[in-house]
Amino acid sequence: MSEENATTDPAPATTGEEVQDGPQGRLDGDQLKAIIEALVFASPEPLTPKMLFKLLNDEPKEDVLAAVGALQQDYEQRRGLHLAEVAGGYQITTRAEFHDWVRRLFHERTTSKLSVQSLETLAVIAYKQPITAAEIGEIRGVNTSGVLSTLMERHLIKIVGRKNVIGRPFLYGTTKEFLIRFGLKDLNDLPKVEDMAAALGFDAPAILRERPVTEDMLPLEEPHEGHEGHEGHEDHKGQKEN
Repeated sequence: MSEENATTDPAPATTGEEVQDGPQGRLDGDQLKAIIEALVFASPEPLTPKMLFKLLNDEPKEDVLAAVGALQQDYEQRRGLHLAEVAGGYQITTRAEFHDWVRRLFHERTTSKLSVQSLETLAVIAYKQPITAAEIGEIRGVNTSGVLSTLMERHLIKIVGRKNVIGRPFLYGTTKEFLIRFGLKDLNDLPKVEDMAAALGFDAPAILRERPVTEDMLPLEEPHEGHEGHEGHEDHKGQKEN
């Protein structure tokens, strides 16, 4: 082959800047805050510190936490939004004092709101969990099977085990979705029972104000018990709320 016919690969085009595969190098405080804000905003659920550390693995953990704290302070100056700690993570939410206005935007969803009966039952579970259906019924004074089904379908409660008594009844507890829906960091953020009852429009029974007694709880067995737990959930369906 002659030198004239020889072909060579074209040289790569240059733009004067080095092409990078991804974000590199240490970030300053403002950059880190901006990235964290974008990540929290884009996340479909509360973004946990663990996930932030994973996403920002090139940054020292103390710098990430410091940036989160600085970002929270920034949001204190914003009138409509704040950076809240919800369900063990961070979430950008509207401020509580504007919830009534925001509800107008979602007025078409009002038919999907929980009934008073469901809210009462959810309050009992939140404060007395883990708790059986019979114990819930004793506190409320009515059968709650239909309400439990509704709350499970909304993913606000779940079966967390069985009580170590005759019959081994299911024990119910709240879920992460419950924390998210009510804007709670964890169960320690629950308001006082009296305040919750007043907000829901019912008188809290004395037993609800008592501290729960620790009970022996049997875990759900797998795999056959897991299937039985599903059937227990199915038994609730079709029953009218009380």
